[in-house]
Amino acid sequence: MRFRGKSIRRKIVALLLVPLVSLTAVWGFAAVLTGREVTHMFQVSSIVEDIGYPTEDAVRALQQERRQTLVYLADPRASDALAALNRTRAATDETVAQLRKNAREQHVRDGLNADDSERLTAELDGLDGIDPLRRSVEQGTVDRAQALVLYNAVVDPCYTLLGSLDGTDDVGIDKQARALVNITRARELVSREDALLGSALVVGKISREETREISDLIAQRTLLYDISLPLVPAGERDRFDRFWKSATTAPLLAAERSVVAAGSGMPNDVSAKSWDTTAGNVLDELRTLDDQVGDRFKDRIRPVAVSEFVQAAVVGVLGLAAVLFSLVVSVRVGRSLIRDLRLLRQEAHEASGVRLPSVMRRLSTGEQVDVETEVPRLEYDKNEIGEVGQALNTLQRAAVEAAVKQAELRSGVSEVFVNLARRSQVLLHKQLTLLDTMERRTEDTDELADLFRLDHLTTRMRRHAEGLVILSGAAPSRQWRRPVQLMDVVRAAVAEVEDYERIEVRRLPRVAVTGPAVADLTHLVAELLENATVFSPPHTAVQVLGERVANGFTLEIHDRGLGMAAEALLDANLRLAETPEFELSDTDRLGLFVVSRLAQRQNVRVSLQPSPYGGTTAVVFLPDVLLTDDVPDTNGVGFRLDRTRPAREAAPEEGRGTSPGQVAAERPG
Repeated sequence: MRFRGKSIRRKIVALLLVPLVSLTAVWGFAAVLTGREVTHMFQVSSIVEDIGYPTEDAVRALQQERRQTLVYLADPRASDALAALNRTRAATDETVAQLRKNAREQHVRDGLNADDSERLTAELDGLDGIDPLRRSVEQGTVDRAQALVLYNAVVDPCYTLLGSLDGTDDVGIDKQARALVNITRARELVSREDALLGSALVVGKISREETREISDLIAQRTLLYDISLPLVPAGERDRFDRFWKSATTAPLLAAERSVVAAGSGMPNDVSAKSWDTTAGNVLDELRTLDDQVGDRFKDRIRPVAVSEFVQAAVVGVLGLAAVLFSLVVSVRVGRSLIRDLRLLRQEAHEASGVRLPSVMRRLSTGEQVDVETEVPRLEYDKNEIGEVGQALNTLQRAAVEAAVKQAELRSGVSEVFVNLARRSQVLLHKQLTLLDTMERRTEDTDELADLFRLDHLTTRMRRHAEGLVILSGAAPSRQWRRPVQLMDVVRAAVAEVEDYERIEVRRLPRVAVTGPAVADLTHLVAELLENATVFSPPHTAVQVLGERVANGFTLEIHDRGLGMAAEALLDANLRLAETPEFELSDTDRLGLFVVSRLAQRQNVRVSLQPSPYGGTTAVVFLPDVLLTDDVPDTNGVGFRLDRTRPAREAAPEEGRGTSPGQVAAERPG
């Protein structure tokens, strides 16, 4: 095949070759992947034979040894206790030896992925602890409770490994496999209950702690069945339901209720002998039932395995046919597209590379754009390529119209928000002034307290209105010309928080904030304090402290909440640092947007870190340009930054109480 003409020919040929090559690569990849999946199924089947089944045998042997160990510890002087214990140990050693032998096989290690290999290593490491545990039992250095915990620690990694072994990507089969592991885990809980209660009955006394543990095991067993049985076929669920309602399990359930109801001591209707018989029957039938369920599960997996083989064959044949067909079609279609696409290519480049970016830039700067002028309709021939050209016309026009409407909507919404917020601010300022006058005039302590609470609510309402102004891109109305003590700025921020009583402000160094930065810094700190009180328990305190650093001042806000996940913490810090464009749909991050806008305006750095108290620490860095050593003297009395002069300075002397805007909870630094 020869290519003549301009570069558009070579580009079209390359455009057609790329999907052809990609299709060939995808076909090869799919064939290799499917073949690898089939190979993986063989490997997993071998691993289940070599590791899974020996692990199940080891677990059952450990269950018997665990029970006999606790019985031996309950009555070491029993004539047959030690002999029975040695028999169970011998059975355990045999199964563990077989498991270790299989685990050393190279094909087993090669067939395991990294996670399963680590789980197998953890299982074998746990089995290494059996010998020291046995010596501790023989020497009498562990009691029954400790032995139970240690044996459980050996058994748990076995179930972790069993739950991770799978051989198919079928979601339904995978859920059933995990459910079956949990069902066998439920039998493990019955075995633990048998060991604990059986040994306690040998001792002749059941403690309250043992009763609670037995009750927990019963609850865990019930929960496992409730979660796992809905995931298996209905026939399997019915078998387990009938089993737990049968005459075999009735004595066990009755004994459990009797033991739990007794609380401590010995129940009247349960003896060591009767419990051994009852629990032994239940465990034996459960083992048989679990084995039967596992066998039927293998029968259900077999069609899935067959489908994997069929899929591998279909992928190979159909993929090759698709590659050959694509080659023929590409050659025939490529020649017919070259001529018609040349004009469309030029128009598309002009629209996507010149016209649309220019319109978007002008809209982003607030410039008015006329759609008809900026997006003229282009004429194309009435063929398939022409239909694509008409679609390009429609797409350009729709994109520009949507951008224009979005810009108009943003501008209108911002203006409405600013207008409403400004009106609210005027009314709230008048209300604060009236409240201040009423507070000064009243002498009734209860009435003054109510006025203080109303004053606090109004202050918070004003902050929310001011936040709306900030989100709209406008500047807040509160401004100061003279410096204000940083301590008073923090106190004013505390006054704008709902749970201000929980905030403890350590004594800050004598430093003042320049007047133009007072309003923004007060609002910023109030948002962070509000966030700290909302996301921490109501009985904990939020601490505020600060100190001078090399290039400014650092203010820290510690809360004792649950903290933030690493991903959420990173996202919050990125928002604080980058000041993204505010989206109306992101309403759960209003506080972050407000803090980010204020920090950017005053060149303040805000970051969130894990708190040493278990919550989150907000660190606010104030540069030297916002600070001054010309500190106004307020004589240790805080004042409201929304007043023209200090408010209620004589109130403590007159016995009128202290408002949240006057003094926050303070500790010496």
